[in-house]
Amino acid sequence: MIKGIGVDVSEIDRIAAAQRKHGDFAKKVLTAGEYAQWQQYRGRRADEYLAGRFSVKESYAKAYGTGLGSVQLHDVETLSDAAGRPYIAKGPHQGPAHVSISHSKELVFTEVILEGSN
Repeated sequence: MIKGIGVDVSEIDRIAAAQRKHGDFAKKVLTAGEYAQWQQYRGRRADEYLAGRFSVKESYAKAYGTGLGSVQLHDVETLSDAAGRPYIAKGPHQGPAHVSISHSKELVFTEVILEGSN
């Protein structure tokens, strides 16, 4: 049974600008595992990764029903498997969580679906 669906669209350049302006922005947004993956990328791919993970956290909080604030940025961790597929590694929801991340040249779109019983 679907317990929540959340979507978000973020501008990649806006997130990249925040990282350039505040060098610790990525550490504030990303968990240690996400940060380690992000450090493997350079240039535009690093910007897309950071924007994507930020957007997933927004989508997750919406699916959870509280928005950011009740769900903190480090409460949600999205990693990539060996094939590059994103998956929710941790979050406050007790049940399956599904994630999709898609990029255009300027935007990242994310969707999170939370499942549960009842």
